[in-house]
Amino acid sequence: MLEFNRRRFLYSAIALRFGSRLEASEGQKLRIGVTDWNLNMGANPDALSLAAQLGFDGLQVSFGRKIVDDKMPADNPEVIARYISLSKQYKIPIDGTCVDRLHDNGLKNDKLAPKWVLDSIRLTKTLNAKVLLLPFFGRWALQSKDEMDHVGNVLRDLGPEAEKAGVVLGLEDTISAEDNVRIMDLSRSASVSVYYDVGNSTKAGFDVVKEIRWLGSNRICQFHLKDNPHYLGEGGIRFPPIIQAIRHIGFSGYANLETDAHPSQLEADMHKNLTYIRKVIENEG
Repeated sequence: MLEFNRRRFLYSAIALRFGSRLEASEGQKLRIGVTDWNLNMGANPDALSLAAQLGFDGLQVSFGRKIVDDKMPADNPEVIARYISLSKQYKIPIDGTCVDRLHDNGLKNDKLAPKWVLDSIRLTKTLNAKVLLLPFFGRWALQSKDEMDHVGNVLRDLGPEAEKAGVVLGLEDTISAEDNVRIMDLSRSASVSVYYDVGNSTKAGFDVVKEIRWLGSNRICQFHLKDNPHYLGEGGIRFPPIIQAIRHIGFSGYANLETDAHPSQLEADMHKNLTYIRKVIENEG
């Protein structure tokens, strides 16, 4: 209990210091962004113009996986400058980032992984974003207590760097809310949080509404909304109770659509999903 209270205090302090978009002062509004990779424009600044054109509130940026000169594709001053310029031009914020290189060098046991996280913390700060997603999937999925303990210990070293940059490290994985909180506690950092993906958690067999309510807004940095390969509202996931739970905990940040789209009708599919979730938000308001 003392550790949880300490975490809540430190997280609140970071939000106040850096003007985080997670602050309650922003009117408890849930904003809907989109991932650049689901726009088929990963690590491409031009995704900002498309996201704005489609009517999204923000864009989650991935830094790319093909390493050149020991750097991720987005780790280039000209690329970063273009992101910043287009964000201002189209009046759409970069609501978060993703170190997708962890799909190749996983944080659970690859010695290269911490470097990509540190580089991504630096880039996230430069882009004036606050949330950096750390993925744990495929062969890098967390499957044992020892692997989770290792990640918690690695984040104990990375957490202070994220705190100094005003960046929250979001854990996106296939484990339970309780196991995620255990990793957070091991990290001893208020800058380690849960990136809650309703699709992943549903597929893993967890009660999404129950987990969201149990975690609360202090332990969730952002959401992914999806029910792939279905359109939102046409698969097995019921989104009205999820939106109710998000509203109930007082979350005021971003939920990014990570929805599949047919390449030949990407814009239409994205518009359909965005229209649906905004209607749910309106109805549950």
